[in-house]
Amino acid sequence: MSFIIVKNLNKTFKINQRDSGLINAFKALFKKNYKIVHAVNDMSFKINKGEIVAYIGPNGAGKSTTIKMLTGILKPDSGEIKVDGFNPFKDRIKYVGNIGVVFGQRSQLWWDIPVEESFLILKDIYKISDIEYEKTRNELVELMDIKEILKQPVRQLSLGQRMRCEIAASLLHNPKILFLDEPTIGLDAVSKLQVRKFIKEINAKKKVTIILTSHDMSDIDALTKRVIVIGHGKKLFDGNLNDIKKKFEKNKNVEILFNKMKNIPNIKDVKIIKKENNKVLLDVDMEKNTISSVIREYSKVCEINDVNVLANDLDSIIVKLYKEYNL
Repeated sequence: MSFIIVKNLNKTFKINQRDSGLINAFKALFKKNYKIVHAVNDMSFKINKGEIVAYIGPNGAGKSTTIKMLTGILKPDSGEIKVDGFNPFKDRIKYVGNIGVVFGQRSQLWWDIPVEESFLILKDIYKISDIEYEKTRNELVELMDIKEILKQPVRQLSLGQRMRCEIAASLLHNPKILFLDEPTIGLDAVSKLQVRKFIKEINAKKKVTIILTSHDMSDIDALTKRVIVIGHGKKLFDGNLNDIKKKFEKNKNVEILFNKMKNIPNIKDVKIIKKENNKVLLDVDMEKNTISSVIREYSKVCEINDVNVLANDLDSIIVKLYKEYNL
């Protein structure tokens, strides 16, 4: 049975619009012009317990609105949400004890007090027993490697340190589901790798179901294989990340390094992007060619020193996906 069930979910907003200028501002005092925006339009999906799912789309696609409904902040206009049997909005008081939320640009820690003091405040808010708190706190401190910074005020922490503490704080009450919104935003490369490692370990050890929203495609590639793509409030794709890669990786760039070459082979459906000195960069149509056949043709006219197959990065693949749906 699915842990999270979203069925035919809808949410609209009425937005006040007016033209610029003083006269139009005066007219707007007496007659308002509203536009109806379908932030989430007939959205349906299911997520199993312990699964990590990336929920992605361009800005304004409806991601935040969906997450706000899943966390019980917003009430849907219509449709159904069930998370572990709870209706997030109607059962909000009971439900919030089952979820943890981490926003990359917002903090649930108190800025001027030590991290550990923030943890104790959250202990009281969630009514965690002393025994349970000590056990969970010690596990998280070790897992997140934050023992040395517990007594520091949050304002003195680096962004990477703070994010590790934010994740630990969101898990003190042992939630069953964790919502991560841009958890690595602004982090350096080393801190990003650490946070991703911690998220994977939490999922593996505690079996926490995780919904990840991020514009950092490397986060998604590192943490999950399932993606739900949303655009204009509608679900556009729900499936394996590799399926998207296969769909939009019809062409690959191949770099061939050689000693000397008299004539460049003319291979059908292979474009020469660049040739300089002893190197040629090719664009190969993978539906009509293979890497080995291209190398074979080049080996006829030169001695090949090395071959590099340059796969498309995930960012460019997602951009192609957005373009296909006119996002």
